[in-house]
Amino acid sequence: MRKNKSILQKIGDTLKPLKEGDTVEGKIIGLKKGAVFLDLSPFGTGIIKGREFLETREELKKKEIGEKIVAKVISLDNKEGFIELSLKEASQEIAWDKLKKIKENDETIKVKILGANKGGLLTNVFGIPAFLPSSQLSPENYPKVPEGNPNKILKELQKLVGKELEVKILDLSPKEGKLILSEKAFFAETSKEALKKYKVGDVVEGEITAILDFGAFIRFWKEKGKDEMEGLIHISELSWQMIDHPSQIIKVGEKVRAKIISIENEKVFLSLKALKENPWEKIKQKYRKGEIVEGKVEKIKPYGAFVKLEEKIYGLCHISEFKDMKELKDKLKLGKKYKFEILSFLPKEGKITLRLKS
Repeated sequence: MRKNKSILQKIGDTLKPLKEGDTVEGKIIGLKKGAVFLDLSPFGTGIIKGREFLETREELKKKEIGEKIVAKVISLDNKEGFIELSLKEASQEIAWDKLKKIKENDETIKVKILGANKGGLLTNVFGIPAFLPSSQLSPENYPKVPEGNPNKILKELQKLVGKELEVKILDLSPKEGKLILSEKAFFAETSKEALKKYKVGDVVEGEITAILDFGAFIRFWKEKGKDEMEGLIHISELSWQMIDHPSQIIKVGEKVRAKIISIENEKVFLSLKALKENPWEKIKQKYRKGEIVEGKVEKIKPYGAFVKLEEKIYGLCHISEFKDMKELKDKLKLGKKYKFEILSFLPKEGKITLRLKS
């Protein structure tokens, strides 16, 4: 390194001296097996060799004499008098700088999914390994798995391997080598514009994309291929009749028409039953509070018993009408008919509450 030090001494204060960690640009002046030499004038000659060469040899093989490359100084004290350089570290530094600017400017980038684990998806940006947590996926790609079964979640995530997604940078830390991405952030931005074209009361066409215990997800649109959104149809909005599971009414891939009944925090909730005849309208004059009616016990839940009064019309005999579940089950048997008193009748809400008549 003595030769390079003497050069720096001659330069004096006219040029800031090199130090380890600096990024420099040099012109390739020599290529030999296992090493590349760079002209770093006025600082001297740099070399990329050993592990630093092996880690980037595929990239270095493409370089020619006279071509300029950027490298990072890792040692100023080489026994042979050369400045030791790292192409990989310089490339990573440049990549991190690019990533910082992208995050600062809130820009969107496209990434190809390379792998998956139970927590999310694996990819890389500019050669930097990156992670896309499943919680940061868009509603369309989020793994809709009953009860959050980890193995089933992984299976759904693996379907995205090889696909290209548009994402934003959620968090990054060059020191920790951490780069976290979010598809949800990109989706939220694009969906805001699309959402402006929808309002409560709109009737849309759509396709069922997933079915869970609590309802079904639907990909919907006013015009196919334009401003498509994803929303939720709760199990209570699938049908006027009582059902145990959404699969009794619909299936994945089925095309349906639905009505938007609520838009909250950029989430859209829809209804199938809102487009069907309301059986409660026909009976609003039929039942009254205090009236005694006969009904058959259809279901027993932790919060009470559902009683069928007529086709698609059910009342609830709440658990609070009994000392405990044991008493409820002792007094009400599935499939049997009993006399009940109507405690409340709310046809607009589709609710009748009952009390067992002694």
